[in-house]
Amino acid sequence: MTVGKVYSLDMGTGEKKTKAQIQREQVLSLLEEADKNNLETSNKDINNGINNESFSELYEESLKKSDFKVGDVVKGRVVSVEDDHVLVDINYKSEGFIPKSEFRLVEGQGQIQIGQELDVYIDRIENDDGMMVLSKDRADIIKIWKDISKVVENEEVIEGTVITKVKGGLSVDIGVKAFLPGSQIELRPVRDLNNYIGKKYQFKVIKFNQKRGNIVLSRRVLLSQERKSLRSRTLSEIKEGAIVKGVVKNITDYGVFLDLGGLDGLLHITDMSWNRIKHPSELVSLGSEVEVKILKFDQEKNRVSLGLKQMTEDPWEKVSKDIQIGDVLKAYVVSLTDYGAFMKLKEGIEGLVHVSEMSWGKKIKHPSQLLKVDEEISVKVLGVDQDNHRISLGLKQLQENPWVALKEKYPVGMKMEVAVKSITDFGIFVEIEGEEVDGFIHVSDLSWTEHINPKSDYKKGDTLQTIVRDVNIDEERFSLSVKHLQEDPWIGVESKYPPGSRHEVKVKKLMDFGVFVELEPGVEGLIHISELSTQRVEAPDQIAKIGDTLKVEVLNIDMEAQKIGLSVKQVQLRGNNEKASAEEEESSTDQKPAAQKNKKTESFFGRALKASLGVKPSSQEETKDTTSDSE
Repeated sequence: MTVGKVYSLDMGTGEKKTKAQIQREQVLSLLEEADKNNLETSNKDINNGINNESFSELYEESLKKSDFKVGDVVKGRVVSVEDDHVLVDINYKSEGFIPKSEFRLVEGQGQIQIGQELDVYIDRIENDDGMMVLSKDRADIIKIWKDISKVVENEEVIEGTVITKVKGGLSVDIGVKAFLPGSQIELRPVRDLNNYIGKKYQFKVIKFNQKRGNIVLSRRVLLSQERKSLRSRTLSEIKEGAIVKGVVKNITDYGVFLDLGGLDGLLHITDMSWNRIKHPSELVSLGSEVEVKILKFDQEKNRVSLGLKQMTEDPWEKVSKDIQIGDVLKAYVVSLTDYGAFMKLKEGIEGLVHVSEMSWGKKIKHPSQLLKVDEEISVKVLGVDQDNHRISLGLKQLQENPWVALKEKYPVGMKMEVAVKSITDFGIFVEIEGEEVDGFIHVSDLSWTEHINPKSDYKKGDTLQTIVRDVNIDEERFSLSVKHLQEDPWIGVESKYPPGSRHEVKVKKLMDFGVFVELEPGVEGLIHISELSTQRVEAPDQIAKIGDTLKVEVLNIDMEAQKIGLSVKQVQLRGNNEKASAEEEESSTDQKPAAQKNKKTESFFGRALKASLGVKPSSQEETKDTTSDSE
């Protein structure tokens, strides 16, 4: 930067002259006046060779012998403020200039005034334009460095004003420029540094380099020390149930962190208001002071749970008196979820309309199909749980229940044609013409005898002939059946196939655990592998093949489960026993005539012996003898 000479206007001649020229002429004028007043002294001086030119030389020499030199710090006075520099008079033959950038700016405003005195550093005695080059920064650094060193040695605190943002932090005026890193501003990271510009704070010097004029400050160190002191005091005073004040330090989606005085506490979003809120920022802002209640204090972990809504009366304490089951109330839609809509009934009281309570017949995938947030509607109270702060509400209950009419319109046993609407593993949903509700056919009601897989045996759009099994109003279920169009083949099975009876059956299916056989169309039974033979059987196909006819015996029958247990082994065992009995009976028949003959002989000789002895036979013996004789 080039600075031109500064001129003054000579009032006598009107010519522009430098400050040095004007001073030289003033000195010469005084010397001439002295010559007139003291002629003798003047003659002596002239005789000694002193003239006006020699006075000029003496003046110049006196300036050269002045104490000003590079590196000096001297007092100066601001005489002019230009666009890019400031002129300062230090009683030298010419003014010195200082770059304007060395003067502090706060929010773009300068703090320089004409006539202001300041210390300056002589950087150069004269530049190419005869001007002295000065520096305020260097003078300030030299002046303040001793003070800063003393502050550092004594671990004292220094005050400064934040000037502007710089890369990585803030520039601070503590008499000289100092750097405040962004990480040292607060205990937590700071997003907006503009809030600090122009404000005064106290700092701790954490690093300095005298040669480079580099000073690094920290505010965080002081805040941390202050926080520790406050923390000790807060911990000694804090207790559950106490009412305290805290400053909002951080806001998250789930709650707010408050500084209670060196100790942080969490105000959870659920403890901020009796009403439902979407975000904590609806109630508090950063830096605001909040009065809260201490709900819980964990001394081991130093964790504090806070409550804001607990500062007011719990509206749920009187809810059982104000809201009764069956009441129809006006409510506002607060929020919509996949499973229902939360409704505001009164200040601090909310209820839920479950998605299943929104419509009698129409399937509601999401509440937004019927409702909008902030919409006012009428609801019916279905249940009140005061202890758990829950109220069940209904929307469809304000409309006529179509299931009552359906039950009258479709009596049990009524036959009807339906179309398949959707298929599941456990059954088929069907569309009933002219109705908003769907009917349902359970997989067990598709066939009496066959094992049906709904997904493979049916497709959407198929028409089916069905019969009404039940219309359940309470469970809102319309049950239909296909198999009940025919008579149950199991009717009379118990009397036709009692346990112990034997039948010929046809093999229908082979399984690892046994053989399924058909007793008659629609009635099947199971021969377990252990009942296939009196011998050990490794696999059913060793004994039977599909289509074979087997003779079985009924072991047991379960009419409710429609199961019949059969056995081939029992037939075999009974056959063997019957054969053995027949053989034994035949053998006994062959031995009977000889026994009777012996018996007759024995009877004849007995009578003869008794007669010879004069013993009269009894009437029974006479009868036997008569019978024997007749034989």
